Amino acid sequence: MLKNSSNRPKQVMKQQIEQSLNIRNDQIGYVFPNISSTDLLPLVLSVQNPLLTSHDLVDTALFDQLIFGTLAPGKTGIGGFLENRSIYQRSQHYQSTEARSLHLGVDVWAPALTPLHAPWPGVIHSFKDNQGFGDYGPTIILEHTIEDATFYTLYGHLSRSSLNGIRVGQLIAKNERVGELGNFPENGDWPPHLHFQVMTDLLGNAGDFPGVIAPSQADFYKTICIDPMLLLKFR
Repeated sequence: MLKNSSNRPKQVMKQQIEQSLNIRNDQIGYVFPNISSTDLLPLVLSVQNPLLTSHDLVDTALFDQLIFGTLAPGKTGIGGFLENRSIYQRSQHYQSTEARSLHLGVDVWAPALTPLHAPWPGVIHSFKDNQGFGDYGPTIILEHTIEDATFYTLYGHLSRSSLNGIRVGQLIAKNERVGELGNFPENGDWPPHLHFQVMTDLLGNAGDFPGVIAPSQADFYKTICIDPMLLLKFR
């Protein structure tokens, strides 16, 4: 289990960045400039949703139909920050001594190839194709600064072509296209969606960072993971 001895300074840094982003809310760009707020539908994928236990989520095509045909037909599903989910039982990737089920990002469920953009200027910190059933698939992490503080945004479940021609250290302007949503199986074998996550510390990771944790780790990760909705604006 992660220790909590250094949580206090991490928590202070997180609060400073949150304050700065709140003050500059009108300067934040759109990750999905083509999706309107009227298109959004909060999507609950917690253990309390009985529909999830009655479907075979290992079958990604059926999972895809559940999301886009039943739970969010004609809409863009959104949600999941700090949600305790049962859907990770579909993959051994999340099973260990204590199963991982607590989601650290916000998911935006939209069609494959939907373009996504940077909400804040930064550079490409790292990228990686995290292959494996239930993993991120192609992933990009951007590094940003605000008032001399550093934070990171992670974009998971992209298309493989999103990684073509990019390089570490590459400047990314606000509103510049970062990539596009991938389809299954190349996106980690999930119904198309963006896993969007915001951290103040990557803990030495590159091209990857835990997006789902064991509930016992929540206190630590809450000190470095910012609510992604601070940077997810919709028109």
